Amino acid sequence: MKGDTDHDESRRQTWVSTSAGSHLLHRRSRDTTPELQLRREVHRLGLRFRVHKRVTPRCTPDFVLPRWQLAVFVDGCFWHGCPQHGMKRFKGPNAQLWREKFEANLERDRRNNASLAEAGWRVVRVWECDVHSDATGAARLVRDRAYEDTADRTSSNGSVAASSPFPSRDDR
Repeated sequence: MKGDTDHDESRRQTWVSTSAGSHLLHRRSRDTTPELQLRREVHRLGLRFRVHKRVTPRCTPDFVLPRWQLAVFVDGCFWHGCPQHGMKRFKGPNAQLWREKFEANLERDRRNNASLAEAGWRVVRVWECDVHSDATGAARLVRDRAYEDTADRTSSNGSVAASSPFPSRDDR
């Protein structure tokens, strides 16, 4: 019967407002502090880039280096599940919704890596904590990956496979 939602078993849960999550309400998704720090250091190293340029449908990296077909993402530790700083477990009234949100984020990251690789782009993902602890080192990683030989630069999932002082993002 039209409009009868009492028997709709696929009804979506709604978020419950909590004081514990209020600080997340107005977080930036673009031009975050670690993103700006990394861009500043990459520019200081002499590399030029374009900011928030859509490369493939539904895929807008934080910045791209078009000359080297390199897409750079600065992934927030909280939102993308950093092994050191990401959420280990979820609790409270929104626990299931948080799990679904993080799983969707990881799936989007995988999909973006694959679509960029298919389009001939390489991907560098840097954790925000790595930028905070060593922005110059993170910028050198971007520079080194930009200059890598194209013959041995990509792994099967499209992410760059090279040694790095930072934890790998390729295992997802």
